[in-house]
Amino acid sequence: MSRTRFHFFNDNHQWQQVDKVGHFWGAFHQSRLAVAALHWADVPTRKAIIWGSLAGVILQTPIEILDGYAVDYGASTGDVVANALGSAAVLSQYLVWPELRLQPKYSFHTTRFARERPAVLGSNVPEQMLKDYNGQTYWLAVEVAHFLPPTSRFPKWLNVAVGYGTEEMVYNDVDTNRQAGFRAYRQFYLAPDLNLSALRTRSKFVKTAFFILDMVHVPAPTLEFNKRQKFKFHPFYF
Repeated sequence: MSRTRFHFFNDNHQWQQVDKVGHFWGAFHQSRLAVAALHWADVPTRKAIIWGSLAGVILQTPIEILDGYAVDYGASTGDVVANALGSAAVLSQYLVWPELRLQPKYSFHTTRFARERPAVLGSNVPEQMLKDYNGQTYWLAVEVAHFLPPTSRFPKWLNVAVGYGTEEMVYNDVDTNRQAGFRAYRQFYLAPDLNLSALRTRSKFVKTAFFILDMVHVPAPTLEFNKRQKFKFHPFYF
């Protein structure tokens, strides 16, 4: 890869900002898992929260520094901000509440658009899960039970989630995308969400697996809104 002097690159207008939400999601869960690991290691609570919450920024920043020397692009100001916000979302919730009540989650489905540019959007499913923004949906799951009185019978395993995605985004540049015959549009979703961490189990392995997998939105009946079709119901949406 060709290198040049370090510089910043503004790509905030590209990919309908789905990539920025992805950075927020990644930094959030890196920080969330780091806080949990420090708690497990018996690090004092406040230190675990503060140092663990920095994990997202610490792990993502080297990538941005390397990108800053790339000729074709550079360090993304939007990515840096999204990473910082992801870590800050963990820190702020732990400082306000002793727990996380709002969590970003991820889901994915394959799309026909990846075939248009497999080198960019992915030539196989693992690559597409990272690169095809048309198939990625990012959710904000609200743990409703934690906002209700302790006497409430609302199930702790049931969340409410709002989602965001895009469709027909084959080229990152809006004009190039239109010239190729694609009209990108945003999608918004509302769905129930499963709080895996709240499911009871006696197995420490299963409990740990649920805690890690809680960064993923489990497929569920979903209501979609977009400017083209207005409201659309999915009996089982990924």
